[in-house]
Amino acid sequence: MTVRPWFEWVSLGARLVLGGVMLVAGALKVTDPETAAQAVRAYELLPSSLAAPVGWGLPFLEIAIGLLLIVGFGVRAAAVAAGVFMVVFIAAVASAWVRGLAIDCGCFGGGGQVAPGQTKYLQEILRDVGLLALAAWLWWQPTSKFALESDSHSPSGVTAS
Repeated sequence: MTVRPWFEWVSLGARLVLGGVMLVAGALKVTDPETAAQAVRAYELLPSSLAAPVGWGLPFLEIAIGLLLIVGFGVRAAAVAAGVFMVVFIAAVASAWVRGLAIDCGCFGGGGQVAPGQTKYLQEILRDVGLLALAAWLWWQPTSKFALESDSHSPSGVTAS
C-alpha cells in the first residue's frame, strides 16, 4: 500500500493530540489518587474493592500511553490501548447517563456527584468518540513524522524523520 506523504503529518497531529490528552488526564489525577478513586466509585460499575485500585492505577496507565504516543514509540500498540480506554470511558459515561446518575466524569481530575444540571455527558461522549477516531487512525497509519520508531512492519524499524 502506498502511503501518501501527508499521512505522516496527520499521524503526528493525532499522536500529539491523543497523547497530550492522555498525559494531561493522567497527570491531573495522579496527584490526587483518592479523588480519582472517588470518581471511579461514582460510576457504580465496579465492586468497591476494585474502585480504589482502578482509581489509583488508571492515571499511571494514561500517563504511560500518553508518553508513548507523544514520543512515537510503540504507536500502534499505544493507540490500541488508548482506543480501548476510550471505548470503556464512552460506555461508562453512557451508562451513568442512562441510569440517571449525576456525576462529573472525572476525566481530568475531580469526579463524583454533581447537581443534575451540571452533567456534560453528551460533550464527554463526543470528545471521547473524537479521540477514539484518532486512535483508529493511528492503528491504521502508525508511521509519523518525528517518531522514535516507525511502523514495526518497515524493514529498518527506525526512522530519522
